[in-house]
Amino acid sequence: MLKEGTKAPEFNLADQDGNMHTLLDYRGKKVVLYFYSKDNTSGCTAQACGFAELYPQFIEKGAVVIGVSKDSAASHKKFQEKYSLPFTLLADPEMECLKAYDVLKEKDGKFKTVRTTYLIDGDGMIVKAHGNVKARENPAQMAEEI
Repeated sequence: MLKEGTKAPEFNLADQDGNMHTLLDYRGKKVVLYFYSKDNTSGCTAQACGFAELYPQFIEKGAVVIGVSKDSAASHKKFQEKYSLPFTLLADPEMECLKAYDVLKEKDGKFKTVRTTYLIDGDGMIVKAHGNVKARENPAQMAEEI
């Protein structure tokens, strides 16, 4: 996990609609960047729905919510539509962003995403970093910290 007070790594990833996003696109805004393992799994669904429920609070506080996993853009699109998620989901099948943000753990020769959430300020600095977060509690925790 990256440390608070460090510069957040840049990324260039496609969203659920195939549009490209970079961290620079969000300069001047707070970014809740959360990493999860897989679309449509129980924990990841609970976390995403929690962020969706609280999304108006994030917007009101000048923040955006972005989810990242190694799933494809097509998988993200189905996930977003199924649960009416109002925020961006980024596809990182090559795991470049996952590696840059130090959220992968190797076990038995396979890489698993450690559920991690970063709060990035408008200048691109990490102001909060939470690893091994609890899926159901994380959205409320982040809403309070903004």
